[in-house]
Amino acid sequence: MSTVAAGHGIKPAKIKITREDLLGTERRWRRFGEPTPAGGSLHEDGTPDYGLFGPGSVAWEVLLHPATVVFLNAAQSAVQTKGYNPINAGLRDRDPMARKAREGTLTMLDVFDRLSRNSGMHAPMWLGDTKTAKLMAKHLHAIHKKVAGDVIDIARPELGGYAASEPRDAMWAALTEMHPMLRVYEAFAFRDGRKPHRLSPEQRDQFIAETAAYLRLVGAPEEDIPTSMSELGSLYEKYAELFAPSRTVNLAPGTGEDWFELVMRTVKQNFHISHLRAVIPYVLQTTAIELPIMGALPARTRHSMGLSPRRSKRAARAAKLFLPIAWLMQQGPYERYILRRMWGPDSIRLLESARRLHEQTLAQRAMSQLTGGPTNGSAPAA
Repeated sequence: MSTVAAGHGIKPAKIKITREDLLGTERRWRRFGEPTPAGGSLHEDGTPDYGLFGPGSVAWEVLLHPATVVFLNAAQSAVQTKGYNPINAGLRDRDPMARKAREGTLTMLDVFDRLSRNSGMHAPMWLGDTKTAKLMAKHLHAIHKKVAGDVIDIARPELGGYAASEPRDAMWAALTEMHPMLRVYEAFAFRDGRKPHRLSPEQRDQFIAETAAYLRLVGAPEEDIPTSMSELGSLYEKYAELFAPSRTVNLAPGTGEDWFELVMRTVKQNFHISHLRAVIPYVLQTTAIELPIMGALPARTRHSMGLSPRRSKRAARAAKLFLPIAWLMQQGPYERYILRRMWGPDSIRLLESARRLHEQTLAQRAMSQLTGGPTNGSAPAA
């Protein structure tokens, strides 16, 4: 039995984290039966069901690269906790991690577990068939219905409240996953025998257009769904007040207590030497690479995260200086280390299946171009 499953009367400071606790099982990420990979089922007409994106898509080209696998958690976490204020408010008021901190029972395993579920519980929507994607979206929607409050920022009551399951905030939760995904891919993915580089304008627009399927799945307002980078830029402008940097959004309504400082203080208070097992991978996915990750994001996003112009420039430089380390971190051994701890067994299987399908599709597309055949990028039969 896990030593973390502490009963009443056991002080949190006595809790130890074992290697088994750290790695977890499918149960950490799985919320229904084993997910079916894209292409693992058929539509009514007999064609393979590739889910939201599918092989040959720009979305899969970005998502399946080792650089994205390794750096997505850091980018998503940074943007969602420091950029889009309604998400930060939801974490402050309703997240189990904040609740345990208020109770004084929060440990490093709780913090690690919260971060590790970011990608592992979204991968079924990105890499599963349609039924798998809908099941996970339905589950997350039910969980997020509880994440609602009347106050985003106590110093700016005009912002109103937040509701994670409602269209606006559900849309931005998805976009603050997908847009950072694109940016870390472009900043750090070594590919095509070249250093990291941007996709073409057409490919970037295609990525955003493909993201629309994901936004519809989570219930985004149809009139807001962007289909190009230009439209995404306009959407940021429309909701700019929700991305404005704030020194008070961390402060809990009623008490004025900074929830992030409370989390850090409680984790330190309950620390045990065995907690280093969780600290090390957590730091490798967050603080150790935070500055270059922020440097990979748009300047507007860095401003939303509270970076001064000077620090923003430092972050952009750090992203470039980080490239040799980024190359090492996207190699096989480190990617496998991150996958097992941050994505989980189900996601690893989904990822491996998707990579095989994607490579087959790209190979078929290249052969068609050589022979003068059709180049519609149709996926191989499952």
